[in-house]
Amino acid sequence: MSKNSTSIAGSGPGSGTGDYFTPYPDEVLENVLENVLVFLKTRRDRNAVSLVCKSWYRAEAYTRSDLFIGNCYAVSPQRVLNRFKRIRSVSLKGKPRFADFSLVPADWGAHFTPWASAMASGYRALEKIYLKRMSVTDDDLAMIAHSFANLKELVLVCCDGFGTGGLSVIVSQCRNLRVLELNEDEVSDDEIDWISCFPSEGTSNLESLCFDCVECAINFDALERLVARSPLLKKLRLNRYVSIGQLYRLTLRAPQLTHLGTGSFGQFEGDNQELDSRASFAACKSVVCLSGFREIAPEYLPMIYPVCANLTSLNLSYANINAEQLKPVIRQCHKLQVFWALDSIGDEGLEAVADTCKDLRELRIFPLNPSENAEGLVSEVGLLAISIGCRKLESILYFCQRMTNAAVVAMSENCPNIIVFRLCIIGRYRPDRITGQPMDEGFGAIVKNCKKLTRLAISGLLTDQAFSYIGQYGKLVRTLSVAFNGDSDTGLKYILEGCVSLQKLEIRDSPFGDMGLQSGLHHFYNMRFVWLSSCRVTRQGCLDIATRLPKLVVEVFRRDEEEGGERDDFVETLYMYRSLDGPRADAPQFVKIL
Repeated sequence: MSKNSTSIAGSGPGSGTGDYFTPYPDEVLENVLENVLVFLKTRRDRNAVSLVCKSWYRAEAYTRSDLFIGNCYAVSPQRVLNRFKRIRSVSLKGKPRFADFSLVPADWGAHFTPWASAMASGYRALEKIYLKRMSVTDDDLAMIAHSFANLKELVLVCCDGFGTGGLSVIVSQCRNLRVLELNEDEVSDDEIDWISCFPSEGTSNLESLCFDCVECAINFDALERLVARSPLLKKLRLNRYVSIGQLYRLTLRAPQLTHLGTGSFGQFEGDNQELDSRASFAACKSVVCLSGFREIAPEYLPMIYPVCANLTSLNLSYANINAEQLKPVIRQCHKLQVFWALDSIGDEGLEAVADTCKDLRELRIFPLNPSENAEGLVSEVGLLAISIGCRKLESILYFCQRMTNAAVVAMSENCPNIIVFRLCIIGRYRPDRITGQPMDEGFGAIVKNCKKLTRLAISGLLTDQAFSYIGQYGKLVRTLSVAFNGDSDTGLKYILEGCVSLQKLEIRDSPFGDMGLQSGLHHFYNMRFVWLSSCRVTRQGCLDIATRLPKLVVEVFRRDEEEGGERDDFVETLYMYRSLDGPRADAPQFVKIL
Protein backbone atom coordinates (compact mmCIF):
# COMPACT_ATOMS: atom_id res chain seq x y z
CA MET A 1 0.00 0.00 0.00
CA SER A 2 1.46 3.39 -0.95
CA LYS A 3 1.84 6.31 1.40
CA ASN A 4 -1.34 7.98 0.17
CA SER A 5 -3.53 4.89 -0.16
CA THR A 6 -7.02 4.73 1.30
CA SER A 7 -7.09 3.42 4.88
CA ILE A 8 -9.69 2.25 7.39
CA ALA A 9 -10.62 4.75 10.12
CA GLY A 10 -11.97 3.73 13.52
CA SER A 11 -12.69 7.14 15.00
CA GLY A 12 -13.99 10.57 14.12
CA PRO A 13 -17.37 12.29 14.13
CA GLY A 14 -20.15 10.18 12.68
CA SER A 15 -17.93 7.27 11.86
CA GLY A 16 -18.03 3.83 13.29
CA THR A 17 -15.82 0.79 13.11
CA GLY A 18 -15.18 -0.19 9.52
CA ASP A 19 -16.00 3.22 8.00
CA TYR A 20 -13.65 4.29 5.21
CA PHE A 21 -11.72 7.55 5.32
CA THR A 22 -12.14 9.56 2.13
CA PRO A 23 -8.83 11.10 1.02
CA TYR A 24 -8.58 14.54 -0.53
CA PRO A 25 -8.70 14.63 -4.36
CA ASP A 26 -5.04 15.77 -4.54
CA GLU A 27 -4.03 12.74 -2.48
CA VAL A 28 -5.87 10.40 -4.84
CA LEU A 29 -4.21 12.04 -7.82
CA GLU A 30 -0.74 11.77 -6.30
CA ASN A 31 -1.42 8.14 -5.39
CA VAL A 32 -2.36 7.33 -8.98
CA LEU A 33 0.56 9.33 -10.36
CA GLU A 34 3.09 7.55 -8.19
CA ASN A 35 1.96 4.22 -9.58
CA VAL A 36 2.15 5.51 -13.15
CA LEU A 37 5.42 7.44 -12.94
CA VAL A 38 7.44 4.38 -12.02
CA PHE A 39 7.09 3.37 -15.68
CA LEU A 40 8.70 6.59 -16.95
CA LYS A 41 12.39 5.95 -17.41
CA THR A 42 13.80 8.76 -19.57
CA ARG A 43 14.97 12.01 -18.00
CA ARG A 44 13.16 14.08 -20.60
CA ASP A 45 9.79 12.46 -19.89
CA ARG A 46 10.18 12.87 -16.15
CA ASN A 47 11.25 16.49 -16.46
CA ALA A 48 8.19 17.20 -18.60
CA VAL A 49 5.88 15.58 -16.05
CA SER A 50 7.36 17.62 -13.20
CA LEU A 51 6.43 20.88 -14.96
CA VAL A 52 2.68 20.18 -15.22
CA CYS A 53 1.64 21.37 -11.76
CA LYS A 54 2.71 21.25 -8.11
CA SER A 55 1.12 17.90 -7.33
CA TRP A 56 2.81 16.31 -10.37
CA TYR A 57 6.07 17.97 -9.33
CA ARG A 58 5.82 16.39 -5.88
CA ALA A 59 4.84 12.97 -7.20
CA GLU A 60 7.65 12.93 -9.74
CA ALA A 61 10.22 13.88 -7.12
CA TYR A 62 8.95 11.21 -4.73
CA THR A 63 9.19 8.41 -7.31
CA ARG A 64 12.49 9.35 -8.94
CA SER A 65 15.34 6.95 -8.20
CA ASP A 66 17.87 7.95 -10.88
CA LEU A 67 19.41 11.41 -10.79
CA PHE A 68 21.40 12.96 -13.67
CA ILE A 69 23.10 16.36 -13.33
CA GLY A 70 24.95 17.48 -16.47
CA ASN A 71 26.76 20.33 -14.70
CA CYS A 72 27.71 20.08 -11.03
CA TYR A 73 27.40 23.88 -10.73
CA ALA A 74 23.91 24.10 -12.20
CA VAL A 75 22.30 23.27 -8.85
CA SER A 76 23.48 22.99 -5.25
CA PRO A 77 23.66 19.62 -3.49
CA GLN A 78 21.26 20.83 -0.79
CA ARG A 79 18.59 21.80 -3.31
CA VAL A 80 18.83 18.32 -4.81
CA LEU A 81 18.48 16.67 -1.40
CA ASN A 82 15.50 18.84 -0.52
CA ARG A 83 13.62 17.81 -3.65
CA PHE A 84 14.55 14.16 -4.20
CA LYS A 85 14.34 11.79 -1.24
CA ARG A 86 14.58 8.31 -2.72
CA ILE A 87 17.58 8.46 -5.03
CA ARG A 88 19.43 5.18 -5.68
CA SER A 89 21.63 6.27 -8.62
CA VAL A 90 23.55 9.53 -9.18
CA SER A 91 25.26 10.64 -12.40
CA LEU A 92 27.24 13.86 -12.09
CA LYS A 93 29.38 15.75 -14.60
CA GLY A 94 31.88 18.48 -13.85
CA LYS A 95 34.42 20.24 -16.05
CA PRO A 96 33.61 21.33 -19.63
CA ARG A 97 34.47 18.83 -22.36
CA PHE A 98 37.36 20.98 -23.60
CA ALA A 99 39.20 19.91 -20.44
CA ASP A 100 40.04 16.79 -22.46
CA PHE A 101 42.16 19.03 -24.72
CA SER A 102 44.02 20.82 -21.88
CA LEU A 103 41.96 23.99 -22.37
CA VAL A 104 40.77 24.06 -18.73
CA PRO A 105 43.32 24.66 -15.92
CA ALA A 106 43.81 21.67 -13.65
CA ASP A 107 42.50 23.43 -10.52
CA TRP A 108 39.50 25.06 -12.20
CA GLY A 109 37.04 23.27 -9.93
CA ALA A 110 34.36 20.56 -10.23
CA HIS A 111 35.12 19.23 -6.75
CA PHE A 112 33.12 16.21 -5.68
CA THR A 113 33.61 16.84 -1.94
CA PRO A 114 30.45 18.93 -1.31
CA TRP A 115 28.37 16.40 -3.23
CA ALA A 116 29.89 13.48 -1.35
CA SER A 117 29.12 15.13 1.98
CA ALA A 118 25.54 15.92 1.01
CA MET A 119 24.81 12.47 -0.41
CA ALA A 120 26.35 10.80 2.64
CA SER A 121 23.77 12.50 4.83
CA GLY A 122 20.74 12.22 2.54
CA TYR A 123 21.16 9.18 0.30
CA ARG A 124 22.36 6.38 2.56
CA ALA A 125 20.72 3.79 0.30
CA LEU A 126 22.67 4.91 -2.77
CA GLU A 127 23.64 2.01 -5.04
CA LYS A 128 25.28 3.62 -8.09
CA ILE A 129 27.62 6.60 -8.57
CA TYR A 130 28.78 7.80 -12.00
CA LEU A 131 31.18 10.77 -12.14
CA LYS A 132 32.67 12.41 -15.23
CA ARG A 133 35.36 15.11 -15.29
CA MET A 134 35.13 15.58 -11.53
CA SER A 135 37.94 16.22 -9.05
CA VAL A 136 37.70 13.31 -6.62
CA THR A 137 39.99 12.97 -3.58
CA ASP A 138 40.94 9.90 -1.61
CA ASP A 139 38.88 11.34 1.26
CA ASP A 140 35.87 11.47 -1.06
CA LEU A 141 36.33 7.79 -1.89
CA ALA A 142 36.65 6.98 1.80
CA MET A 143 33.39 8.83 2.50
CA ILE A 144 31.70 6.85 -0.27
CA ALA A 145 33.02 3.59 1.16
CA HIS A 146 31.90 4.36 4.72
CA SER A 147 28.54 5.96 3.90
CA PHE A 148 26.89 3.71 1.33
CA ALA A 149 26.66 0.14 2.57
CA ASN A 150 24.64 -0.90 -0.46
CA LEU A 151 26.92 0.64 -3.10
CA LYS A 152 27.03 -1.67 -6.11
CA GLU A 153 28.46 0.46 -8.92
CA LEU A 154 31.19 3.11 -9.02
CA VAL A 155 32.15 4.52 -12.42
CA LEU A 156 34.73 7.31 -12.74
CA VAL A 157 35.35 8.80 -16.19
CA CYS A 158 38.06 11.41 -16.90
CA CYS A 159 38.36 12.16 -13.17
CA ASP A 160 41.47 13.13 -11.23
CA GLY A 161 42.70 13.86 -7.71
CA PHE A 162 42.69 10.33 -6.26
CA GLY A 163 45.10 7.45 -6.09
CA THR A 164 45.49 3.78 -5.35
CA GLY A 165 45.08 4.54 -1.65
CA GLY A 166 41.51 5.69 -2.22
CA LEU A 167 40.81 2.68 -4.42
CA SER A 168 42.01 0.34 -1.67
CA VAL A 169 39.41 1.77 0.72
CA ILE A 170 36.63 1.38 -1.85
CA VAL A 171 37.36 -2.24 -2.70
CA SER A 172 37.90 -3.29 0.92
CA GLN A 173 34.86 -1.57 2.45
CA CYS A 174 32.20 -1.83 -0.29
CA ARG A 175 31.28 -5.47 0.18
CA ASN A 176 28.37 -5.31 -2.27
CA LEU A 177 30.43 -3.76 -5.08
CA ARG A 178 29.64 -5.29 -8.45
CA VAL A 179 31.00 -2.68 -10.86
CA LEU A 180 34.24 -0.68 -10.56
CA GLU A 181 35.15 1.11 -13.77
CA LEU A 182 38.00 3.62 -14.11
CA ASN A 183 37.97 5.15 -17.59
CA GLU A 184 40.62 7.65 -18.69
CA ASP A 185 41.20 8.82 -15.12
CA GLU A 186 44.42 10.24 -13.68
CA VAL A 187 45.22 7.89 -10.81
CA SER A 188 48.28 8.55 -8.66
CA ASP A 189 50.50 5.70 -7.54
CA ASP A 190 50.44 5.64 -3.73
CA GLU A 191 52.43 2.38 -3.73
CA ILE A 192 49.47 0.54 -2.27
CA ASP A 193 48.52 -2.93 -3.47
CA TRP A 194 44.86 -2.08 -4.00
CA ILE A 195 43.97 -5.24 -5.91
CA SER A 196 44.84 -7.30 -2.82
CA CYS A 197 42.35 -5.24 -0.79
CA PHE A 198 39.32 -6.92 -2.35
CA PRO A 199 37.72 -9.29 0.21
CA SER A 200 39.62 -12.56 -0.07
CA GLU A 201 37.04 -14.90 1.39
CA GLY A 202 34.16 -16.53 -0.42
CA THR A 203 32.75 -15.91 -3.88
CA SER A 204 32.89 -12.39 -5.29
CA ASN A 205 29.83 -10.72 -6.86
CA LEU A 206 32.04 -8.62 -9.12
CA GLU A 207 30.55 -8.17 -12.60
CA SER A 208 32.80 -5.48 -14.09
CA LEU A 209 36.37 -4.41 -13.29
CA CYS A 210 38.09 -1.82 -15.51
CA PHE A 211 41.41 -0.24 -14.59
CA ASP A 212 43.18 0.19 -17.93
CA CYS A 213 44.01 3.84 -17.11
CA VAL A 214 45.85 3.04 -13.86
CA GLU A 215 49.52 3.69 -14.66
CA CYS A 216 51.16 1.51 -12.04
CA ALA A 217 51.98 -2.16 -11.63
CA ILE A 218 49.44 -4.45 -10.01
CA ASN A 219 49.67 -7.63 -7.97
CA PHE A 220 48.88 -10.14 -10.68
CA ASP A 221 48.58 -13.14 -8.35
CA ALA A 222 45.93 -11.26 -6.35
CA LEU A 223 44.16 -10.30 -9.57
CA GLU A 224 44.18 -13.88 -10.78
CA ARG A 225 42.68 -15.09 -7.50
CA LEU A 226 40.02 -12.38 -7.66
CA VAL A 227 39.06 -13.30 -11.22
CA ALA A 228 38.94 -16.99 -10.33
CA ARG A 229 36.42 -16.42 -7.53
CA SER A 230 34.23 -14.03 -9.59
CA PRO A 231 31.90 -16.29 -11.59
CA LEU A 232 29.66 -13.32 -12.51
CA LEU A 233 32.53 -11.31 -14.02
CA LYS A 234 31.58 -10.25 -17.55
CA LYS A 235 33.74 -7.17 -18.13
CA LEU A 236 37.48 -6.98 -17.45
CA ARG A 237 39.77 -4.26 -18.78
CA LEU A 238 43.43 -4.51 -17.81
CA ASN A 239 46.21 -1.93 -17.73
CA ARG A 240 49.48 -2.04 -19.66
CA TYR A 241 51.27 -3.77 -16.79
CA VAL A 242 49.49 -7.04 -17.63
CA SER A 243 51.38 -9.04 -20.24
CA ILE A 244 49.88 -11.20 -22.93
CA GLY A 245 50.99 -14.30 -21.05
CA GLN A 246 49.18 -13.14 -17.93
CA LEU A 247 46.15 -12.27 -20.05
CA TYR A 248 46.11 -15.85 -21.29
CA ARG A 249 46.00 -17.14 -17.71
CA LEU A 250 43.10 -14.82 -16.87
CA THR A 251 41.06 -15.91 -19.88
CA LEU A 252 41.37 -19.52 -18.72
CA ARG A 253 40.06 -18.46 -15.31
CA ALA A 254 37.11 -16.47 -16.72
CA PRO A 255 35.70 -18.05 -19.89
CA GLN A 256 32.40 -16.25 -19.23
CA LEU A 257 33.85 -12.80 -20.12
CA THR A 258 31.96 -10.81 -22.75
CA HIS A 259 34.00 -7.54 -22.58
CA LEU A 260 37.77 -7.82 -22.47
CA GLY A 261 40.52 -5.18 -22.38
CA THR A 262 43.75 -6.95 -23.17
CA GLY A 263 46.30 -4.82 -21.31
CA SER A 264 49.64 -4.44 -23.09
CA PHE A 265 49.18 -7.32 -25.58
CA GLY A 266 52.91 -7.88 -25.60
CA GLN A 267 55.42 -10.07 -23.80
CA PHE A 268 57.41 -8.69 -20.85
CA GLU A 269 61.06 -9.42 -20.20
CA GLY A 270 61.28 -12.57 -18.14
CA ASP A 271 57.74 -13.68 -19.07
CA ASN A 272 58.18 -17.39 -19.78
CA GLN A 273 54.51 -18.13 -20.39
CA GLU A 274 54.21 -20.32 -23.48
CA LEU A 275 51.52 -19.07 -25.82
CA ASP A 276 49.45 -21.16 -28.17
CA SER A 277 48.26 -18.70 -30.80
CA ARG A 278 45.49 -21.05 -31.83
CA ALA A 279 44.12 -21.80 -28.36
CA SER A 280 44.82 -18.62 -26.38
CA PHE A 281 41.39 -17.03 -26.88
CA ALA A 282 39.53 -20.23 -27.67
CA ALA A 283 38.26 -20.32 -24.09
CA CYS A 284 36.67 -16.87 -24.52
CA LYS A 285 34.20 -17.53 -27.29
CA SER A 286 31.65 -15.38 -25.40
CA VAL A 287 33.70 -12.19 -25.89
CA VAL A 288 31.81 -9.64 -27.99
CA CYS A 289 33.72 -6.48 -27.04
CA LEU A 290 37.51 -6.36 -27.34
CA SER A 291 39.81 -3.43 -26.47
CA GLY A 292 43.20 -2.67 -24.92
CA PHE A 293 46.31 -3.40 -27.04
CA ARG A 294 48.22 -0.73 -25.12
CA GLU A 295 51.71 -1.82 -26.19
CA ILE A 296 50.82 -4.18 -28.97
CA ALA A 297 53.13 -6.73 -30.51
CA PRO A 298 51.45 -7.19 -33.92
CA GLU A 299 52.80 -10.73 -34.29
CA TYR A 300 50.37 -11.81 -31.56
CA LEU A 301 47.26 -10.53 -33.34
CA PRO A 302 46.41 -14.02 -34.66
CA MET A 303 45.63 -14.94 -31.05
CA ILE A 304 42.33 -13.05 -31.26
CA TYR A 305 41.14 -14.85 -34.41
CA PRO A 306 38.95 -17.32 -32.42
CA VAL A 307 36.76 -14.46 -31.08
CA CYS A 308 36.58 -12.25 -34.18
CA ALA A 309 33.47 -13.87 -35.64
CA ASN A 310 31.37 -12.89 -32.60
CA LEU A 311 32.77 -9.41 -32.01
CA THR A 312 30.33 -6.50 -32.10
CA SER A 313 32.89 -3.97 -30.78
CA LEU A 314 36.63 -3.71 -31.49
CA ASN A 315 38.75 -0.88 -30.06
CA LEU A 316 42.24 -0.58 -31.56
CA SER A 317 42.68 3.09 -30.70
CA TYR A 318 45.98 2.37 -28.89
CA ALA A 319 47.30 -0.09 -31.48
CA ASN A 320 49.83 1.32 -33.94
CA ILE A 321 49.22 -1.19 -36.73
CA ASN A 322 49.04 -0.82 -40.49
CA ALA A 323 46.50 -2.00 -43.04
CA GLU A 324 48.29 -5.29 -43.74
CA GLN A 325 48.24 -6.16 -40.04
CA LEU A 326 44.58 -5.15 -39.69
CA LYS A 327 43.15 -6.99 -42.70
CA PRO A 328 43.42 -10.59 -41.41
CA VAL A 329 41.59 -9.50 -38.26
CA ILE A 330 38.90 -7.26 -39.69
CA ARG A 331 37.94 -9.67 -42.46
CA GLN A 332 36.64 -12.05 -39.79
CA CYS A 333 34.56 -9.41 -37.99
CA HIS A 334 31.31 -9.58 -39.95
CA LYS A 335 29.14 -8.73 -36.91
CA LEU A 336 31.10 -5.63 -35.94
CA GLN A 337 28.98 -2.60 -34.98
CA VAL A 338 31.59 -0.43 -33.22
CA PHE A 339 35.15 0.08 -34.48
CA TRP A 340 37.81 2.45 -33.11
CA ALA A 341 41.32 2.68 -34.56
CA LEU A 342 44.33 4.89 -35.19
CA ASP A 343 44.77 6.47 -38.61
CA SER A 344 47.84 4.26 -39.00
CA ILE A 345 45.53 1.73 -40.70
CA GLY A 346 45.28 4.19 -43.60
CA ASP A 347 42.65 4.40 -46.30
CA GLU A 348 43.43 0.82 -47.25
CA GLY A 349 42.47 -0.38 -43.80
CA LEU A 350 39.22 1.58 -43.93
CA GLU A 351 38.42 0.01 -47.27
CA ALA A 352 38.81 -3.42 -45.65
CA VAL A 353 36.42 -2.33 -42.89
CA ALA A 354 33.91 -1.14 -45.49
CA ASP A 355 34.13 -4.41 -47.40
CA THR A 356 33.48 -6.56 -44.33
CA CYS A 357 31.55 -4.69 -41.64
CA LYS A 358 28.16 -4.12 -43.24
CA ASP A 359 26.45 -3.73 -39.85
CA LEU A 360 28.82 -1.01 -38.58
CA ARG A 361 27.05 1.68 -36.53
CA GLU A 362 29.93 3.63 -34.96
CA LEU A 363 33.38 4.49 -36.33
CA ARG A 364 36.14 6.50 -34.62
CA ILE A 365 39.49 7.19 -36.27
CA PHE A 366 42.10 8.91 -34.08
CA PRO A 367 45.37 10.53 -35.19
CA LEU A 368 48.64 8.77 -34.48
CA ASN A 369 50.30 12.20 -34.72
CA PRO A 370 47.90 15.11 -34.07
CA SER A 371 50.28 17.89 -35.16
CA GLU A 372 49.29 20.11 -38.07
CA ASN A 373 52.42 19.26 -40.04
CA ALA A 374 52.07 15.48 -39.74
CA GLU A 375 51.56 13.38 -42.82
CA GLY A 376 47.92 12.52 -43.30
CA LEU A 377 47.37 8.77 -43.13
CA VAL A 378 43.63 8.76 -43.89
CA SER A 379 41.72 11.00 -46.25
CA GLU A 380 38.53 11.42 -48.23
CA VAL A 381 39.27 8.06 -49.86
CA GLY A 382 38.71 6.17 -46.61
CA LEU A 383 35.64 8.23 -45.70
CA LEU A 384 34.08 7.56 -49.10
CA ALA A 385 34.74 3.83 -48.79
CA ILE A 386 33.04 3.73 -45.40
CA SER A 387 30.01 5.63 -46.67
CA ILE A 388 29.59 3.17 -49.54
CA GLY A 389 30.17 -0.01 -47.56
CA CYS A 390 28.65 0.83 -44.16
CA ARG A 391 25.18 2.18 -44.93
CA LYS A 392 23.90 1.62 -41.37
CA LEU A 393 26.43 4.03 -39.86
CA GLU A 394 24.98 6.25 -37.11
CA SER A 395 28.04 7.84 -35.48
CA ILE A 396 31.44 8.87 -36.80
CA LEU A 397 34.50 10.67 -35.42
CA TYR A 398 37.11 11.11 -38.15
CA PHE A 399 40.48 12.84 -37.78
CA CYS A 400 42.27 13.55 -41.03
CA GLN A 401 44.61 16.04 -42.73
CA ARG A 402 42.67 16.47 -45.95
CA MET A 403 39.08 16.13 -47.13
CA THR A 404 36.76 16.97 -50.02
CA ASN A 405 33.20 18.20 -50.20
CA ALA A 406 32.33 15.34 -52.54
CA ALA A 407 33.27 12.71 -49.95
CA VAL A 408 31.25 14.42 -47.20
CA VAL A 409 28.25 14.83 -49.51
CA ALA A 410 28.47 11.13 -50.37
CA MET A 411 28.50 10.30 -46.67
CA SER A 412 25.30 12.31 -46.16
CA GLU A 413 23.57 10.53 -49.05
CA ASN A 414 24.75 7.00 -48.31
CA CYS A 415 24.35 7.14 -44.52
CA PRO A 416 21.22 9.24 -43.86
CA ASN A 417 20.75 7.70 -40.38
CA ILE A 418 23.79 9.45 -38.95
CA ILE A 419 23.11 10.91 -35.51
CA VAL A 420 26.66 12.00 -34.63
CA PHE A 421 28.99 13.49 -37.26
CA ARG A 422 32.37 14.78 -36.09
CA LEU A 423 34.86 15.55 -38.84
CA CYS A 424 38.12 16.97 -37.48
CA ILE A 425 40.37 18.24 -40.26
CA ILE A 426 43.69 18.77 -38.48
CA GLY A 427 45.18 22.13 -39.40
CA ARG A 428 43.64 25.56 -39.65
CA TYR A 429 41.30 26.69 -42.41
CA ARG A 430 41.95 23.77 -44.75
CA PRO A 431 39.78 23.86 -47.90
CA ASP A 432 38.57 21.09 -50.18
CA ARG A 433 41.77 19.25 -51.12
CA ILE A 434 40.88 19.04 -54.81
CA THR A 435 38.86 22.18 -55.62
CA GLY A 436 40.33 24.57 -53.08
CA GLN A 437 36.81 25.68 -52.16
CA PRO A 438 35.47 26.04 -48.58
CA MET A 439 33.92 22.93 -47.03
CA ASP A 440 30.51 24.64 -46.86
CA GLU A 441 28.66 22.30 -49.20
CA GLY A 442 29.89 19.16 -47.48
CA PHE A 443 28.69 20.14 -44.03
CA GLY A 444 25.57 21.66 -45.57
CA ALA A 445 24.73 18.28 -47.07
CA ILE A 446 25.19 16.59 -43.69
CA VAL A 447 22.62 18.79 -41.94
CA LYS A 448 20.24 18.63 -44.92
CA ASN A 449 20.26 14.89 -45.52
CA CYS A 450 20.88 13.44 -42.04
CA LYS A 451 17.49 14.16 -40.48
CA LYS A 452 18.36 12.55 -37.12
CA LEU A 453 21.57 14.52 -36.54
CA THR A 454 21.97 15.64 -32.91
CA ARG A 455 25.73 16.14 -32.57
CA LEU A 456 27.99 17.93 -35.05
CA ALA A 457 31.66 18.94 -35.04
CA ILE A 458 32.87 21.08 -37.93
CA SER A 459 36.35 22.00 -39.15
CA GLY A 460 38.27 23.08 -42.21
CA LEU A 461 37.76 26.27 -44.18
CA LEU A 462 34.15 27.38 -43.65
CA THR A 463 32.31 30.59 -44.47
CA ASP A 464 29.09 32.03 -43.09
CA GLN A 465 27.27 29.95 -45.70
CA ALA A 466 28.05 26.74 -43.82
CA PHE A 467 26.63 28.23 -40.61
CA SER A 468 23.57 29.32 -42.54
CA TYR A 469 22.98 25.71 -43.59
CA ILE A 470 23.40 24.49 -40.01
CA GLY A 471 20.98 27.08 -38.64
CA GLN A 472 18.43 26.34 -41.35
CA TYR A 473 18.51 22.54 -41.29
CA GLY A 474 20.06 21.56 -37.94
CA LYS A 475 16.85 21.74 -35.95
CA LEU A 476 17.67 18.65 -33.87
CA VAL A 477 21.34 19.47 -33.25
CA ARG A 478 21.94 19.51 -29.49
CA THR A 479 25.76 19.65 -29.40
CA LEU A 480 27.86 21.74 -31.79
CA SER A 481 31.65 21.99 -31.75
CA VAL A 482 33.40 24.63 -33.86
CA ALA A 483 37.17 25.05 -34.28
CA PHE A 484 39.28 27.33 -36.48
CA ASN A 485 36.60 28.53 -38.86
CA GLY A 486 33.94 31.11 -39.59
CA ASP A 487 33.81 34.49 -41.31
CA SER A 488 31.97 36.86 -39.02
CA ASP A 489 29.36 37.27 -36.28
CA THR A 490 26.72 36.49 -38.86
CA GLY A 491 27.73 32.83 -38.78
CA LEU A 492 27.25 32.59 -35.02
CA LYS A 493 23.94 34.42 -35.35
CA TYR A 494 22.71 31.78 -37.81
CA ILE A 495 23.52 29.07 -35.24
CA LEU A 496 22.00 30.71 -32.17
CA GLU A 497 18.83 31.77 -33.93
CA GLY A 498 18.33 28.66 -36.05
CA CYS A 499 19.36 25.66 -33.92
CA VAL A 500 16.37 25.62 -31.60
CA SER A 501 17.41 22.38 -29.86
CA LEU A 502 20.98 23.49 -29.12
CA GLN A 503 22.11 22.53 -25.60
CA LYS A 504 25.91 22.59 -25.76
CA LEU A 505 27.99 25.00 -27.86
CA GLU A 506 31.78 24.77 -27.97
CA ILE A 507 33.82 27.23 -30.05
CA ARG A 508 37.56 27.79 -30.15
CA ASP A 509 39.89 29.96 -32.26
CA SER A 510 37.14 31.52 -34.36
CA PRO A 511 36.38 35.18 -35.26
CA PHE A 512 33.08 35.48 -33.38
CA GLY A 513 32.54 38.53 -31.16
CA ASP A 514 30.01 40.33 -28.99
CA MET A 515 27.34 40.87 -31.65
CA GLY A 516 27.25 37.22 -32.60
CA LEU A 517 27.17 36.05 -28.99
CA GLN A 518 24.40 38.43 -27.95
CA SER A 519 22.16 37.08 -30.70
CA GLY A 520 21.62 34.10 -28.42
CA LEU A 521 20.21 35.99 -25.44
CA HIS A 522 16.80 34.47 -26.06
CA HIS A 523 18.18 30.93 -25.93
CA PHE A 524 20.96 30.81 -23.32
CA TYR A 525 18.62 29.91 -20.45
CA ASN A 526 17.60 26.79 -22.41
CA MET A 527 21.19 25.63 -22.91
CA ARG A 528 23.43 23.62 -20.62
CA PHE A 529 26.53 25.66 -21.47
CA VAL A 530 28.34 27.90 -23.95
CA TRP A 531 32.13 27.80 -24.27
CA LEU A 532 34.24 30.23 -26.31
CA SER A 533 38.03 30.35 -26.21
CA SER A 534 40.41 32.48 -28.29
CA CYS A 535 37.56 34.28 -30.01
CA ARG A 536 36.82 38.03 -30.23
CA VAL A 537 34.46 38.44 -27.30
CA THR A 538 35.16 41.39 -24.98
CA ARG A 539 34.76 41.61 -21.22
CA GLN A 540 32.12 44.30 -21.66
CA GLY A 541 30.15 42.09 -24.01
CA CYS A 542 30.23 39.29 -21.44
CA LEU A 543 29.22 41.70 -18.70
CA ASP A 544 26.22 42.84 -20.77
CA ILE A 545 25.02 39.24 -21.01
CA ALA A 546 25.52 38.68 -17.28
CA THR A 547 23.50 41.82 -16.54
CA ARG A 548 20.61 40.92 -18.82
CA LEU A 549 20.50 37.24 -17.77
CA PRO A 550 21.04 37.19 -13.99
CA LYS A 551 20.46 33.42 -13.66
CA LEU A 552 23.24 32.74 -16.15
CA VAL A 553 26.69 32.28 -14.62
CA VAL A 554 29.30 34.01 -16.79
CA GLU A 555 32.91 33.01 -16.10
CA VAL A 556 36.06 34.33 -17.79
CA PHE A 557 39.57 32.98 -17.28
CA ARG A 558 42.89 32.21 -18.90
CA ARG A 559 44.29 28.79 -19.68
CA ASP A 560 47.64 29.76 -18.18
CA GLU A 561 45.85 30.78 -14.94
CA GLU A 562 46.90 34.43 -15.13
CA GLU A 563 44.53 36.73 -13.31
CA GLY A 564 42.05 38.71 -15.38
CA GLY A 565 41.00 36.25 -18.06
CA GLU A 566 41.64 38.70 -20.91
CA ARG A 567 43.74 38.68 -24.09
CA ASP A 568 44.40 42.29 -25.09
CA ASP A 569 40.82 43.61 -25.38
CA PHE A 570 39.34 40.13 -25.68
CA VAL A 571 38.41 37.48 -23.14
CA GLU A 572 40.68 34.45 -23.42
CA THR A 573 38.05 31.94 -22.29
CA LEU A 574 34.33 32.39 -21.69
CA TYR A 575 32.22 29.73 -20.01
CA MET A 576 28.50 30.37 -19.46
CA TYR A 577 25.98 28.03 -17.88
CA ARG A 578 22.58 28.23 -16.24
CA SER A 579 22.35 27.77 -12.49
CA LEU A 580 19.47 27.63 -10.04
CA ASP A 581 21.71 28.69 -7.17
CA GLY A 582 23.86 31.45 -8.61
CA PRO A 583 27.66 31.63 -8.93
CA ARG A 584 29.76 28.95 -7.33
CA ALA A 585 31.69 29.60 -4.14
CA ASP A 586 34.83 27.63 -5.03
CA ALA A 587 36.04 29.63 -8.04
CA PRO A 588 39.86 29.99 -8.01
CA GLN A 589 41.46 33.41 -8.28
CA PHE A 590 42.09 33.19 -12.00
CA VAL A 591 38.34 32.71 -12.66
CA LYS A 592 36.29 35.91 -12.69
CA ILE A 593 32.52 35.57 -12.41
CA LEU A 594 30.86 38.62 -13.94
